[in-house]
Amino acid sequence: MPRRPHYQSRWHELASKKARFLMTSGLVTALDYACYLLLVAYIFSPVVSNIVSYTVIMVLNFVLQRYFVFELDRPIKRTFVLAMMISTGGLILSTAMIYVLDQYPYLSERQFLLKAIVTGSLFFYNFYLKRYAFERKFV
Repeated sequence: MPRRPHYQSRWHELASKKARFLMTSGLVTALDYACYLLLVAYIFSPVVSNIVSYTVIMVLNFVLQRYFVFELDRPIKRTFVLAMMISTGGLILSTAMIYVLDQYPYLSERQFLLKAIVTGSLFFYNFYLKRYAFERKFV
């Protein structure tokens, strides 16, 4: 089998990582959604519900990314700290977005859609910064 040119193998590797990231993120996102929607329906405001649900899934997300998405290119403790810092940044961004978007009655009445907009908006932020945390690469 002929070898691919270097740029094709890098593209294939990046596409493969994004696909695995999408799959693991899908699982974690489903758990995040379930937790968020239950909390917002019965207990807390959207902002507090997001903080609780996002915090619950941060460690699970790290474990899945560690074993199924990225290669570890730095000590595990350092990677964990970096990943948690990035996740905390994502928590702050997502909570701010939920606060703003919840001001719109249409979205406030459709929390599932509101959360989908926020989650989709943060996909690339999470992928590229987590890749840097694990592999010291952005692209």
